[in-house]
Amino acid sequence: MANRFEIITKYIPKLTEAQYGDWIIDKEKKGTKESPIQMPFVNYSDVVSEFLQDVYTCMDENEDMQLNRYGEILEKNGLLWETESMKDAEVSSLDAQCIMALITGAVRAERFCDGALLDFFQNGSMTKWLKRLKELDSQMG
Repeated sequence: MANRFEIITKYIPKLTEAQYGDWIIDKEKKGTKESPIQMPFVNYSDVVSEFLQDVYTCMDENEDMQLNRYGEILEKNGLLWETESMKDAEVSSLDAQCIMALITGAVRAERFCDGALLDFFQNGSMTKWLKRLKELDSQMG
């Protein structure tokens, strides 16, 4: 099954050049009952939004990897579902399931902490993980 992850690894060049997103911070409202402030959030770029859709498709197409258990997969590989641990992961020895668990964990982190995913793009982790996935894909072919 060559190029199993091409649906997301094709983003490597696009993400290298991309604007990932911008923080939207409400500076107009007063923070009163009549004028409540909207909580800050990240407005992700089109390329990141497309990437996220393809990540979910890739997860669905690879059900055998059990990515809904990404936390356990990370733990089994000596990693924590936590920014520093994930960012500092030495990917050269990780298998495709663990790399996909890192990507899944980063995507899921956004649900709990606005901007968490943005950080994984900005610090280069996402590109590093995708490059490792592409390398593994070529070895499988």
